[in-house]
Amino acid sequence: MAQKKQASREKIAYKSFDFILFITVLILLALGITMVLSASSPSSLATTGSSYTYVLKQLLSAAIGIIAMIVLSKIDYRIYAKFHKIAYFTSIFVLLLVLVPGLGRTVNGARRWINLPIVSSFQPSELTKIGLIVFYAYFLTKHKDELKNIWKGFLKPFLILAPVILVLLGIQTHLSASVIIILVVSVMMIVAGSRIAHFVTFGSIGRSWINRRNVRTC
Repeated sequence: MAQKKQASREKIAYKSFDFILFITVLILLALGITMVLSASSPSSLATTGSSYTYVLKQLLSAAIGIIAMIVLSKIDYRIYAKFHKIAYFTSIFVLLLVLVPGLGRTVNGARRWINLPIVSSFQPSELTKIGLIVFYAYFLTKHKDELKNIWKGFLKPFLILAPVILVLLGIQTHLSASVIIILVVSVMMIVAGSRIAHFVTFGSIGRSWINRRNVRTC
């Protein structure tokens, strides 16, 4: 009887739709599109003859994203967990696609884009962010009891993240994506149960090392 009640609760929780989160996403999306229109309309008018060329592309991407979000939200999260390793290695693989001749695209000296038929250009780092969230959601859940340990709960997760950051910085020179990914993973670790003291300690050590290096270079 208890098992049936538990299964019923899980079924209800699975079918529920988080309208607050959905509306929040829509509001942020609307603000972003408005900012794109405000910033791009002059250059769009000068280059294409229309003030709405760039923002229309953003609207199309937003519509595809909303549809994908709704569809993916209907899939049981436990299914994603089964593909956590594939998500991790795919995250690294797509970053390396910028090195493929004819596929990778360099803009202003940065090689961060790949050419795609429909969307023209795409940043692989955006897909990497999603893949790493899937991977770390499983990893942190699986190792929840070990997160208080400095090695298993702090250093090991960041060592796993290191190849992604090295590819981003070494090949794509993509500092902003690296910072965002590190912040997202850090927040996930803290929420999962990692010690904040570990972040403070190593953050202080890193800051001291950077300050000393700056003093020496001066």
